[in-house]
Amino acid sequence: MGSFEEKAELIYDWNSLEPQPRPRNLLLDDETLRDGLQSPSVKDPSIEEKIRLLHYMDELRIDAADIGLPGAGPRAKADVEALAREIASSKLSIKPNCAARTVLADIDPVVDVSQKTGVPIEVFCFLGSSPIRQYTENWTLDILLKHTDQAISYAAGKGIPVSYVTEDTTRSDPETLAKLYRTAVDCGARGIVIADTVGHATPAGTMALVRYIRGIVGENIRVDWHGHRDRGMAIANSFAAWAAGADQVHGAAIGLGERVGNTPMDLLLVNLRLMGWIDRDLSRLKDYCNLASRATGVPIPDNYPVVGKDAFRTATGVHAAAVIKAYKRKDDWLANNVYSGVPAYLFGLKQKVEIGPMSGKSNVLFWLDEHRIDPTEERIARIFDAAKKSDRLLTDEEIAMLAG
Repeated sequence: MGSFEEKAELIYDWNSLEPQPRPRNLLLDDETLRDGLQSPSVKDPSIEEKIRLLHYMDELRIDAADIGLPGAGPRAKADVEALAREIASSKLSIKPNCAARTVLADIDPVVDVSQKTGVPIEVFCFLGSSPIRQYTENWTLDILLKHTDQAISYAAGKGIPVSYVTEDTTRSDPETLAKLYRTAVDCGARGIVIADTVGHATPAGTMALVRYIRGIVGENIRVDWHGHRDRGMAIANSFAAWAAGADQVHGAAIGLGERVGNTPMDLLLVNLRLMGWIDRDLSRLKDYCNLASRATGVPIPDNYPVVGKDAFRTATGVHAAAVIKAYKRKDDWLANNVYSGVPAYLFGLKQKVEIGPMSGKSNVLFWLDEHRIDPTEERIARIFDAAKKSDRLLTDEEIAMLAG
């Protein structure tokens, strides 16, 4: 089997039996540099690291990025200005936005940076909307409507693009949401953001909510989905949001964010690519994730999908034997698919066969062959015996010493 079409026949794809129609829009907004930095475990990256992350986002063709909340203080505003200037000077395609509470003191710094840099910066004005939040804050619907009207009208009057974010949308009642969103659109909002602030939603709930909101705001207003992964449903909810009519989905590198984090931007890209909805070079995806990890001090778990240390490693005898057989055929496609649901080569990576207590002798032979070491019976036996006595995988250095 040589052609891709012939090889595809080797995998029966149940996913294709009821294919999800491609949404009309597949926009992505990267929250790494704002909501991602609200994680209790992060350190604030240097401006040099933030700029490099912004370049990676642009290389991955992410459409937009939240570059900060300049109303938070002088350092936050300085970083937002530096990032906006970088977008202009490097002619990046990514479109910047900034978060702001529905207060003028938060909107003014965004306007100021936009005017200084000449870069259009969309302001995302957010306000809590759920009954539990209203009760806690002692807010009435009239108060919410007043803040919405004032903030959206003010931002629109300043000539900058503005979107309206309802926090905790997924636990808000329909009547309140309808009044808030209609007010925001009437006051000049060009987009609205549905926020699953505490990760409450299920895919079914996501679809019901997005369809309802789309019916309220109409087809000409951009609808965003902002998800969190408290229940582990963030990726599924994001695709449910697109299926129900959302235009743009938010995410952060390696799922950074408050509590257990936001929707992982990297995994959105992976799944969009595997579903055939995008076709772009994602070979820098691991670099983007690694930099986000180093810059924030949040480690990537070894078993994290695609970019984790263990994503494409195997030492289990049966699994490794199949991968080895594929490599012996000099067939990278086969090696990347026979024991993996994610082809490593699509992301600039490759399968790795290792040696440990669950390995067979084929693992040892493969390692020696890769390292161009003569596979004598004595060498094979020495390495194999050591592996069987070990309680973990052997390192390359340990194997080399055993082969010496």
